[in-house]
Amino acid sequence: MGKRPKIVVIGGGTGLPVVLNGLHKKNADITAIVTVADDGGSSGIIRDYVNVVPPGDIRNVMVALSDSSSTFKDIFQYRFNSNDSFLSGHAIGNLIIAALSEMKGGIGAAIQELSEMMEVKGNVFPASDEPLVLHAEFTDGTQLAGEAEITAAHKTIQRIWVETNPWSEVKKPKAIKGAVQAILEADQIILGPGSLYTSILPNLMIDDIGQAVLKTNAEIVYICNIMTQKGETIGFSDADHVRTLNRHLGKNFVDTVLVNTKIVPEDYMDFHRYDEVSKQVTHDFNGLRKMGCRVISEDFLLLRDGGAFHNGTQVVEELMNICSNPKRK
Repeated sequence: MGKRPKIVVIGGGTGLPVVLNGLHKKNADITAIVTVADDGGSSGIIRDYVNVVPPGDIRNVMVALSDSSSTFKDIFQYRFNSNDSFLSGHAIGNLIIAALSEMKGGIGAAIQELSEMMEVKGNVFPASDEPLVLHAEFTDGTQLAGEAEITAAHKTIQRIWVETNPWSEVKKPKAIKGAVQAILEADQIILGPGSLYTSILPNLMIDDIGQAVLKTNAEIVYICNIMTQKGETIGFSDADHVRTLNRHLGKNFVDTVLVNTKIVPEDYMDFHRYDEVSKQVTHDFNGLRKMGCRVISEDFLLLRDGGAFHNGTQVVEELMNICSNPKRK
């Protein structure tokens, strides 16, 4: 591809910055669309008190795409560990994003201002300029609201959707300006890696984002998780992940799936530290191909600190190869 490929990455959580950090080193035109349904930790507290979209994932994405000094990025990422009842657990970057949102009258203007300050190379869009509430219906017919409550229930999820807060003037979740256009103009859309029900799908459940993903001519690439996740994908194969995505949008829309084939050594995982993971995702390549997916299986595994992660360098190399050899729609 002679021109700079336009790549849109959609998701949230810790997996998103890994891919963005690698893409940042490539000659790509990058847009990140970040979930705003997170209600845990520092982000959740700030969204409740200040009524701003949860800033944590946005903070990590901006650092991944930033050309500012390592010292500045370290300060931005610093999390207070004092016993102070207010500051304990808060990242400085979260507080800055919340403050700028208030000063500038919205999250969009705040991110634009902060992107210039941090020399961010690319575009960062929260999926919506409203903090959204994640809802789930389980296979037993019960329903819950809130990301933390949904995953803590440890039930099998049938479907999820997002809504605005009950007190919001906006009644229907809507994508932030620029996000939909970026999807429609992209050469490649990347979903993941990240929590299927709480990091990836909440973005796609915003109607205009979901419809744009179905309408775009871009190749849709799903980076399948290496491990299943407690409260979300216990017992899932790679095909089950894609089946869930397709079911929520009512169509087989995923073109290409990146699957790790390297085995995580037995007894390696530190389940006390990473209590959200359980077993390695199983493979069902025939199931993927029946849904029209091109399957790219490779050693994408990075073992670090008792956990199994995606090797960002390997994943990004494959993503750039896909840009050069796109799957025909």
